[in-house]
Amino acid sequence: MALTTIPDELSLLDSPAPTTLGAAPEFPVSATLAVNELIAARRRRGELVLPLGFGEAGLPVHPVLRQALADAAGCNAYGPVAGLPALREAAAGYWTRRALPTDPDAVICGPGSKALLYALVAAIGGDIAVTKPSWVSYVAQASLAGVRAHLVPGAGGVPDALALTRAVLAARAEHRPIRAVIVTLPDNPTGALAAGARVRALCAVAERHDLVIISDEIYRDLVYDGEPDFQSPSSFSAQRTVVTSGLSKSLALGGWRLGVTRLPDGPLGHQLRSRLLAIGSEIWSAPASPVQQAAAYAYAEPSVLTEHIGRSRRLHAAVACAVAGKFAAAGAHVQRPQAAFYVYPDFGPLAGLLLHRYQVTSDEGLADLLLRFGVGVLPASAFGEHGGRLRLRVATAMLYGETDEQRETALTAHDPCALPWIAAALSRLEEVLTALAR
Repeated sequence: MALTTIPDELSLLDSPAPTTLGAAPEFPVSATLAVNELIAARRRRGELVLPLGFGEAGLPVHPVLRQALADAAGCNAYGPVAGLPALREAAAGYWTRRALPTDPDAVICGPGSKALLYALVAAIGGDIAVTKPSWVSYVAQASLAGVRAHLVPGAGGVPDALALTRAVLAARAEHRPIRAVIVTLPDNPTGALAAGARVRALCAVAERHDLVIISDEIYRDLVYDGEPDFQSPSSFSAQRTVVTSGLSKSLALGGWRLGVTRLPDGPLGHQLRSRLLAIGSEIWSAPASPVQQAAAYAYAEPSVLTEHIGRSRRLHAAVACAVAGKFAAAGAHVQRPQAAFYVYPDFGPLAGLLLHRYQVTSDEGLADLLLRFGVGVLPASAFGEHGGRLRLRVATAMLYGETDEQRETALTAHDPCALPWIAAALSRLEEVLTALAR
């Protein structure tokens, strides 16, 4: 049999052309995850770096949840796209106990609220409005979904009503209608809780301009004792508000990747449910069944877990307020945190000193300077702020200890800031800030 000769044009296989990618949204790795990896790498090399960049809850998994997960390890079936019935019923009960009556059919579960937020943006369609500043992923997720995120000045995770109105009208004039607005209650990056009047004003704008409200309430159960009551947009605009939440912050289960969303009653909720299930079926199929089983136990809120969350809330408050005090003593302007584990110092009062002594004119330059001193933080520009405002996002929950034993001790301590390892971290932060501002 004669051998077939390879055509000359196929000889190019000997030296293939380099592969090129097609057009796609361009943005870096999420800033919060990137800084966490950067700090971890430096610490592995033996460098002393205070880990104040990543918003992880910094606490061990409660033993009853470890047991619940272990007991469900044999649950290896996919399960419904919307989530296991037991979890949806438990999540519905969670919201009902917070004066938001919820049917289990209005609950959809996913592999983290982050995935659910992206799916919601894709399902709603059209541009979105987000608060300036706001969590780093909202803008990136909008880009991934092929829409634009409009940054609207605001406070406490909620846009100013007048500024939102102007943004909606301007976008409409450009034939890019804003379809939804995302709020964060309480807020990341500022650690603030928006007042009820601000939330009501936002809802009025949403009603007037037919906006879907996506309320990211992942930190709801971490509002400090003594702060004003939490107000959800669902309380004022129930038919157009979608709520997302999860267990990554209140119970420090970020690695378990479990989120839930509460859809509104009526036609909007029914349409969103169909679209979310379609998106979920093609991206994540269903959340991990063992995690769902353990999460169902958590959302039933047994007293052992509500007490645990109460202790964690008090720990977050003690350390975050102590860290805020260190920045304030150095001359920065700092609003007292009201929830979660974030501090948002403004170095504007020190702008002249930073320029004269360190040639720092931006928040990125300030964050780099602090890292050289051994303090890892994030510039506020990662959250949509103008870099020239010299603001930082400081996450405090990684100061609770290097081991589970230390973290458990911090959780039960009457005065966690007096524990040797937390006191040492606060002292080191004070030294750095004093040297910076001297």
